[in-house]
Amino acid sequence: MAEIWDLYDRDGNRTGETWVRGFGNYKDIPEGRYHLGVDILVVHEDGTYLLMKRSDDKDVYPGFWEASAGGSALSGEEPLEAATRELLEETGLVPDSMELVNVLFKDPSRAMFYSYLARVSCDKDSVTLQEGETVAYKWLDKEAFLEYVDSENTIGSHNQRFEKYINTLR
Repeated sequence: MAEIWDLYDRDGNRTGETWVRGFGNYKDIPEGRYHLGVDILVVHEDGTYLLMKRSDDKDVYPGFWEASAGGSALSGEEPLEAATRELLEETGLVPDSMELVNVLFKDPSRAMFYSYLARVSCDKDSVTLQEGETVAYKWLDKEAFLEYVDSENTIGSHNQRFEKYINTLR
């Protein structure tokens, strides 16, 4: 079944318009309209950060490690609801708390991203992989996490969405 997204204006208000994922290119979304994306950075109560390895079958950044779970909000979903769903789908984790750390508009991709910090206290081996999406996971301490985000092996757009938070760690 195709995903249906609500479209939003630059102020973050639903316009009443929808978009079917896969119907043309993101750039075909009308100018001044955006779909809602969410990213979730996961930090464990022991201070480690979760990285997930993307499947080699992914169209974008195949085989890369990424420091976030995420995706697009479905029609009718609020940002926090979408973030909680995406986190559960991609990691199997239910957060103890979620904190909104940034909202970023990406005009070329006609998207606005709500970025959350999810705090968890789960068994670190309880992470589950999503078939077709992720193939491995690892937890990094703060120093290793900062080395990762500063490396060329990172997904720069994800770092940009979490830049304000990452800068508080330095």
